[in-house]
Amino acid sequence: MNRLSRTEQARIIRALVEGNSIRSTSRITGFAQNTIMKLLRDLGTACAEYQDRTLRNLSTVSLECDEIWSFCYAKARNVPENHAGEYGYGDVWTWTAIDQDSRLVVSWLVGTREVDDANAFAMDLRSRLANRVQITTDGHLGYLSAVEHAFGRDVDYAMLIKQYGRDGTDSREIHQARKYSPNKVTSQEVRIVMGNPDPERISTSYVERQNLNIRMGNRRFTRLTNAFSKKIENHTAAVTLQFMYHNFARVHAFLANPYPRTPAMAAGVADHVWTCEEIAGLLER
Repeated sequence: MNRLSRTEQARIIRALVEGNSIRSTSRITGFAQNTIMKLLRDLGTACAEYQDRTLRNLSTVSLECDEIWSFCYAKARNVPENHAGEYGYGDVWTWTAIDQDSRLVVSWLVGTREVDDANAFAMDLRSRLANRVQITTDGHLGYLSAVEHAFGRDVDYAMLIKQYGRDGTDSREIHQARKYSPNKVTSQEVRIVMGNPDPERISTSYVERQNLNIRMGNRRFTRLTNAFSKKIENHTAAVTLQFMYHNFARVHAFLANPYPRTPAMAAGVADHVWTCEEIAGLLER
């Protein structure tokens, strides 16, 4: 990567975080795919290390957690027998926790949807917080043991369980369209698991909106395309770079008052809006 200037690295980063694939980034910037892939992997490591150090002792009050699906190498039904059940082949889940107030993605984990990864995600989340928090998740059972294991009783925790379905008036054409868009929420149940969560903050709307941001900003999550990761290491690096950009470099309209801010600025872990050149500079630290 010594052949690329900081400005050239920033051009590649800017293309990647705006939802371009490796091939389209190569066409836009003129750099070889292998050069872009190496930069992505190196940046993934640098961004992970920086955020691991920086996102500590956070004064977060309320969190929303969710997990988003993608796949690596091939969809689960197409994974070769010699790789069946092997991590990095087939379904991959990204666990995320977002601060309701600052929109900071406090913690994330790329893995499976099993209890072990739920526990690892919750433990990492707990290690970053300075005080008691309120947590809202969906009804995935893995959260029950994971939150209790990581937080004990020192948490206000609620599940928001949504039921999806058709409203009974859809035509056949609309039903066909539902294959490519989510069904409507027909009902939802609030389940208080422990503590005394504030009813006004029991929500998963922000983390679900963040899932859309992930799919729009990371080509590897875009549905119905062939832009998936071939290696789990590349997938993890792309996720880490995206959250670095989201937390430190992307100005959010919600945070514009009293002045334009990023989630990291709103959370008190940054004092300015990062540029892509600064993100590239993490390679030199």
